[in-house]
Amino acid sequence: MSAPQQTDQHPEKSLNNLSRISWLRLNLYNLVAGMGIGLILCLLISAFKGGWIGTRGLINQMIFSTIIAFFIVNSIYISQKVLRLTSGKGWLFLIVYYLSSIIGMLIAIEMIYLVRALVFNQEYHFLHLEDARFSVVVVVIVCTIIHVYTTQTKIMNAKLREKNLNMLQLSQMKTQAELAMLQSKINPHFLYNSLNAIASLIHEDPDKAERMTIQLSKLFRYSINQSQESLVTVQEEMEIVSTYLDIERVRFGDRIDFVIAVDEELFKDKIPRFLIQPLVENALKHGLKNVADHGLLRIEIHKAAQITISIIDNGIPFPEELETGYGLQSTYEKLQLLYNDDYEVQILNQPVKQIKIIIPYTHG
Repeated sequence: MSAPQQTDQHPEKSLNNLSRISWLRLNLYNLVAGMGIGLILCLLISAFKGGWIGTRGLINQMIFSTIIAFFIVNSIYISQKVLRLTSGKGWLFLIVYYLSSIIGMLIAIEMIYLVRALVFNQEYHFLHLEDARFSVVVVVIVCTIIHVYTTQTKIMNAKLREKNLNMLQLSQMKTQAELAMLQSKINPHFLYNSLNAIASLIHEDPDKAERMTIQLSKLFRYSINQSQESLVTVQEEMEIVSTYLDIERVRFGDRIDFVIAVDEELFKDKIPRFLIQPLVENALKHGLKNVADHGLLRIEIHKAAQITISIIDNGIPFPEELETGYGLQSTYEKLQLLYNDDYEVQILNQPVKQIKIIIPYTHG
């Protein structure tokens, strides 16, 4: 615990470390660039003179270029840090950029001649205009090339980021559209079954038909009000399921016992909307349709390494060659859209008949 506390209490140390790393990386690039420029200048001088300037001349030119590059780069770095300039400052940035480059170049030339004078015990004369004139031209050309290159790179990277963002937004819109399409398929399917049940009860038991109609209205009111959300809390999803089960209790009476067991700690976690209801509907329609009494439909949501949802019934076992019907297919499609491959669906007959869904946590 002590390490995180030190980081939190002294963020300026982390910033200094990052600044030091970026400075070292900058000068490493500067070393390579200086040697490259020295080699190019050596070749140009040799071509201009009509003969190779020799190994010693090559070494001197590369050292000369590397030292100049070091002072130029650090002059630009310091000026931008002190003045807090970025390329977005326009002409002010360019003026400081070229001025600091020329100043760094002039300092480097004088330092080179001063070191030579001290090492070889020579007389030092300040201001070497001939070297400075030639170097100014080279510095302006090289700095212009570097500036154009870095500017174009930033523009290309910005366009690439914008393109990736647009692609991500399109992908999200596509996912939302596909989820909306799934939802539009679920609602009419359920409506068809429920209206058939209500129609069959109107003459036999008008009170039951009325209760079913009220619950159905409540369920669809919830669906319409929340139509833009792909994920809802476990508590909200179980309200949907409870409303649906209230409809089915009217239809099945005492033939089936409905049980819901949910870990309260999961109430605020989020799961796909209308994930459970189609599977419950399938269990009633296929597994429990011929059960005369003592039927059981149990819905469990437990907290484990991931969220575990189980729809359990004591009806007809799943066949070995299970056909992926409407409810199960819509479940697979919805999970794939929301979680890619980070989910699991288990269809089991032992130790109890159940469909088990395992999905990652999504906190509200």
